[in-house]
Amino acid sequence: MSEKEFLYQTRLKIFREADKKEGKKVEKVFSYIECHRDEYIKLLKDFCNQPSVSAENIGMEEMAALVKKTLVSLGAETEQIETFGYPIIYGEINQGKERVLTFYNHYDVQPVDPLDQWKTDPFESTIIDGKFFARGCADNKGSMLSRICAVDAYQKVYGKLPLNIKFIIEGEEEVGSPHLKKFSEKYPKKLRTNGIIWEGGSKNINGSLQIGLGVKGLCYVELYARGANDDLHSSNAAIIENPAWRLIWALSTLKNEKDEILIDGFYDTIKQPTQEDMEYLENIIYEEEVMKKSMGIKSFINNLTSVELKKKLLYEPTCNICGINSGYIGKGEKTVLPSSAKAKIDFRLVYNQKPDDIFSLLRKHLDNHGFSDIEIVYISGVNPYLTDSNSLIAKIVIKNVERIYKMPPVIYRNIAATSPMSVLCESTNIPAVLYGVNNDESNIHAPNENIYVKDYLNGIKLTTTVFHEFAKYCNSTLSN
Repeated sequence: MSEKEFLYQTRLKIFREADKKEGKKVEKVFSYIECHRDEYIKLLKDFCNQPSVSAENIGMEEMAALVKKTLVSLGAETEQIETFGYPIIYGEINQGKERVLTFYNHYDVQPVDPLDQWKTDPFESTIIDGKFFARGCADNKGSMLSRICAVDAYQKVYGKLPLNIKFIIEGEEEVGSPHLKKFSEKYPKKLRTNGIIWEGGSKNINGSLQIGLGVKGLCYVELYARGANDDLHSSNAAIIENPAWRLIWALSTLKNEKDEILIDGFYDTIKQPTQEDMEYLENIIYEEEVMKKSMGIKSFINNLTSVELKKKLLYEPTCNICGINSGYIGKGEKTVLPSSAKAKIDFRLVYNQKPDDIFSLLRKHLDNHGFSDIEIVYISGVNPYLTDSNSLIAKIVIKNVERIYKMPPVIYRNIAATSPMSVLCESTNIPAVLYGVNNDESNIHAPNENIYVKDYLNGIKLTTTVFHEFAKYCNSTLSN
């Protein structure tokens, strides 16, 4: 053996021995997590039993106080940063390290309607056959607490963390994060970090964890059609226009039966998926038959399957009617000519589309089609965002998933959903990686929201491993 080869093999042996020691170090934290699982499950129950519906201002003050109290218990320097809406809870654990990892999460949840479809009380946590049921357990309190509990467990075992940790936990994600941008502009030093672990994330039906390296954007609007001053007797429909029909006609111009969006210029700025994007897509396992059965549908739009189905789900924008409201929809008869009609629409946007541009194109489209009388109200918007797939935080997360889940992750170049990743990351190109404790049947935003208790505990273990490994290998300079 040459001297050069001998030195190489010697160094390799040293590195392997070091990795074994580091692995044992994390295993000690895993043992602590298992021994204190009841404590961490109780914490999740406490968080989910506290309502925090931002859209209806239910329990928000109490929830913010609980989040703040919990971060303080970790030893974090904690601030409640007031906004014109609900506060952002910021926490920082400064261990005197150069390396920083940030966790972004939110403490608000969706409304529980329709309540009659819940099998359990949405704000009384219930565990059935290993499944944890409660509003907010999947979106986003389970993932949020998996970060908090990981920090707690590591500190309890070793006293100090191997890097500095920051928490940014807002209360308005479910209503479009309207004040997060002002936070990022006012407190740039709080954003200084080497990487962000983002809220949310799921596990496929086959058990593989999804790793998201980006998100779709969103443009959320309301459309209004107005008629007479008040609801009228329906006999007047012979001579007075019904605003419900007016709205329906306007909506019908937005999209055709092939699901193609007909707004002029809507697709013009979209960048087509790269070769790397398509390679990620090829490796995604989407259990089509299982998903159809789970959702109670016979087919997907345009009978799409395989790669084309996945491409449409992840790399194409949408125009979705979230709800329509007009006239009388109660029991029995009420022959009425409604005085107004309203529809809520969300557009999921892909890379290089901007919500402000989409709003302008929508207004122009309706005007050009004779619907200038239809009022449009801009509710919220956020840009899509793609993180650097070669960033260290992305590599660290991807590398360590198999250790916890016993199978490699499935990498999503961007997920089909939206989160305000661009608000915190766009100006500085901070790398952000999305993973969480949910599964494909978690019923996010729907009745009977749930997660598996095992996934919650695995989420704690994965986050422990991620920040431990990230501290070892992070050599990049802080994002400014």
